[in-house]
Amino acid sequence: MSVTTRSAESSRSDRGFLGHPTGLSTLFFVELWERFSYYGMRAILLYFLVDTAANGGLGIDEATGTSVVAIYGSAVYLLSVLGGYAADRLVGARRSTLYGGVVIMAGHLSLAVPATPTAWLGIVLVALGTGLLKPNISAIVGRLYADDDPRRDAGFSIFYMSINLGALFSPLVVAFLRDRFGYHAGFSAAAVGMGVALVWFVLGRRTLRGAGDDVPNPLGATERRRLPLLVLGAVVAVALLVALASTWRDSVLLAVIDAISVLAIATPVAYFVVMFRSRKVDDQERTHLAAYIPLWVGAVVFWMIFEQAAGKMALFAQERTVTSVGGVQVNPEWFQSVNPLAIIALAPLFGLLWVRRAGRFPSTPMKFTIGVTLIGVSALAMAWAFASYQGNTSPVWVLGGVFVLQTVAELFLSPVGLSATTRLAPTAFASQAMALWFLATAAGQAVAAQLITAMSGLGDSTYYLVNAAITLVVAAAMLALVPWVRSRMASAEVTTV
Repeated sequence: MSVTTRSAESSRSDRGFLGHPTGLSTLFFVELWERFSYYGMRAILLYFLVDTAANGGLGIDEATGTSVVAIYGSAVYLLSVLGGYAADRLVGARRSTLYGGVVIMAGHLSLAVPATPTAWLGIVLVALGTGLLKPNISAIVGRLYADDDPRRDAGFSIFYMSINLGALFSPLVVAFLRDRFGYHAGFSAAAVGMGVALVWFVLGRRTLRGAGDDVPNPLGATERRRLPLLVLGAVVAVALLVALASTWRDSVLLAVIDAISVLAIATPVAYFVVMFRSRKVDDQERTHLAAYIPLWVGAVVFWMIFEQAAGKMALFAQERTVTSVGGVQVNPEWFQSVNPLAIIALAPLFGLLWVRRAGRFPSTPMKFTIGVTLIGVSALAMAWAFASYQGNTSPVWVLGGVFVLQTVAELFLSPVGLSATTRLAPTAFASQAMALWFLATAAGQAVAAQLITAMSGLGDSTYYLVNAAITLVVAAAMLALVPWVRSRMASAEVTTV
């Protein structure tokens, strides 16, 4: 019996945290502070990139800065593939989480230093560290429970709440510090948050009962000897890709954006090809995988728009929204807290709705279609908002309302997508399929980065109109494909939750 299996079995009688294993409390607060760190940094990242050097920023033009934020998000999800590999084959989920946290903290400390080279180093380190940590702390949560433990789903729901609590409060704290002491004080707060998470994780190790300590599929001796060459080869390949992109770009930064975009799009395509061609995948699983493709494409265009919360929508908050309401100053970072607040308020209602509607309308592909349609409508709303308001004249409810609309769209698509991925994944590729789901976010943000760069000479209203057109066309295609998708996933769709 593996260490993880023994820890899950021994946790059956452990109800020390809200009726759940005590280890869940450790992971809950670690994730809360890690997300505090991540979303706090993200709330001010674009403002830092485009602000003048005199104000402590890097002085990048808005189009490039917005592209950088998008490709940074893409890189985080792309690197989560490496995080999963490190946990499964090298060091285990617990150590991968710990090492990722250390790298993240180093990144925030680098950003806290007022120098351009350390700022770029910090951005790279935070992306790398988050890629190591993000997929693995969730995996440890799952390993706290035996496979047949009925508390498992509720445990993940509690854990999911920690993400939104961290995301809710961090923009408020970081905005306060940035407003009074500058960007680097805000990044310092993110470093403190990550530091608290690391201390909590180390001190709470015993509560995990060994969960995440084992390496499920360790490298053999020959594979270990080859690993340094593979790493070197990957680094060289990325460098060559950047060099190639430099032949049509006039800056290294834009070439890096192009290189990451290519990787973010090519990697999931390679995953699909490998799965379809594998002898370990039977005919029924290929049918399920075919049904998954329209859902995955819908997720790509969904995240393409949704993840502009820290990009184009952050610019609207700073440049187009009123700066005070009733004498109270409105900080643009505050809008980053609307989505997690709406999630906390609406997620229980959607959970209840899906339980009551199980087996009836809307089906899984219809939920996806509704989510993609709503995100397309939100893009139309942003196009109207950018066209209608100049200067800081837009009422708070305009941007706040779009955030709430996007949250509703997210609840139609994101949790449903996780469930659909687990049900439609070929048995031999269960873990890789989950990575494929996260790669939809990477691909979506890569597409966004390319659109932002390509349309830098056009207005933001036009940008959102193009996004809306792309998304609504995809939504229409998904609607037409609903019967086809349902017929091919019927054997896997016991319920539509």
